[in-house]
Amino acid sequence: MYLDHFGLKEAPFRITPHTDFFFQGANRGATLEALLYAITHDEGIVKVSGEVGSGKTMLCRVLMERLPPAVETIYLGSPSLSRDEILFAISDELKLDMQDKRTTRVLRGLQEHLIRLFGEGRRVVVLIDEAHAMPKETLEEIRLLSNLESNRHKLLQIVLFGQPELDQHLGTPEMRQLKERITHSFPLEPLVRSDIESYIDFRMRAAGYRGPKVFNRGAIKLIARASQGLTRRINILADKALLAAFADGTHAVTETEVKRAIRDTEFYRRRFSPHGAWIGAGALAAGLAIGWGTHVLLSAGDPAIAPGSPHRAPATAAPVPLNPPATGSIPIASGSPLPAGPGTPGPAAQSPTLAAPDAKRDRRRGPVPPERGEFVRERFKATQEWLQNAPDDRYAIQLVTVSSGELRKLEDFLLRASATVPAGELFVYSVKIDGRQHYRVAYGSYASPERALDAIKGLPPFFSAYHPYYRSIERMRSQNRQ
Repeated sequence: MYLDHFGLKEAPFRITPHTDFFFQGANRGATLEALLYAITHDEGIVKVSGEVGSGKTMLCRVLMERLPPAVETIYLGSPSLSRDEILFAISDELKLDMQDKRTTRVLRGLQEHLIRLFGEGRRVVVLIDEAHAMPKETLEEIRLLSNLESNRHKLLQIVLFGQPELDQHLGTPEMRQLKERITHSFPLEPLVRSDIESYIDFRMRAAGYRGPKVFNRGAIKLIARASQGLTRRINILADKALLAAFADGTHAVTETEVKRAIRDTEFYRRRFSPHGAWIGAGALAAGLAIGWGTHVLLSAGDPAIAPGSPHRAPATAAPVPLNPPATGSIPIASGSPLPAGPGTPGPAAQSPTLAAPDAKRDRRRGPVPPERGEFVRERFKATQEWLQNAPDDRYAIQLVTVSSGELRKLEDFLLRASATVPAGELFVYSVKIDGRQHYRVAYGSYASPERALDAIKGLPPFFSAYHPYYRSIERMRSQNRQ
């Protein structure tokens, strides 16, 4: 309806995946490259997790297009498959006649076929969408499928795409063996405001728009707040805002059009329904529970405290003891090093747990310095200086994330980590999660996602138990500015 009005060739904000509109910012492009690397280098099982509407299916579709011709792709989009049905589904995709055969014979025939393909220089990857909704016995069958291998190589690569509930399933005791087989885990985090502005402008131009930016800063700010950074919601709001601008006969989208779009969305009505008081009370209770859970996990040394996003840590995950780190250091790619840390950092501050910074401080733009912890504050200050000059196209390994009330625990973590790796390569920067102040620890500087992935494999148990993942310096800098 509004295409001619804005000079568009097609609708820019369709909610169905369209690979021509794949946005490579906000770590999406780097995640795609890492997936391609993992699949073509026998990395076994890989997991991609994200909230509803965060772009998992889009990433999956683009991955299918970008895989080299020597890789045969099997896409399973039905989460209700039983453990036997998934074997027959894979066999059908490979054009194997396995009807009326027992499961054991199907598995044997599948292995023989995969060996033949491998001998011809071909690989097979299974992309499983909506994996969080799969029965646990089917997930167990996936683990068994990952056992199919030749003398030196995996015969079947598996990528699981799922919502955060998948992490909860994997955290249960019966899923422990499958969790151990996952070599890489990539979280699709919500877009921050600067990413949303770039995302909207990219999709407008991909649809044929050639003029100045249509959405002003106020409109972007409202979309960021209402969408919570989820790309599906951004698409819905942007589409409705363009329609409102068309109805008003204007070529600019301002706060007025976005407010009308927000009022017309289902997720807005659910969020601000007459039962909002109950929802708010539930959110407050959940926040208190998360804060206490993080405190307990940190105190117990559980590495599941925050493999990137602390509010997503599975409550049912079995604690992993935090062993004393081994001596020695890890070689990292050359780059712009942080200023060297102290040879012997001072003791952790013994101050009581603090509440999050007050509202007045939260309204200030820019990173919020930590208020406690001598070593934490030192590394934070050095990281700010480093982030100003570090190249955008380098990558760092993300280790843990903690709330502002757990700075003493963060101090202890850094002291232990500095006994294992150079203190000058430990980064501490500011992030906001659900509007609350947190701090994230990263390590190293690498020229590419592949280098970062290789380095992750070489991390000592002290770090690898936290399920580290990589992130671009550009993304770190963007989050640090929030």
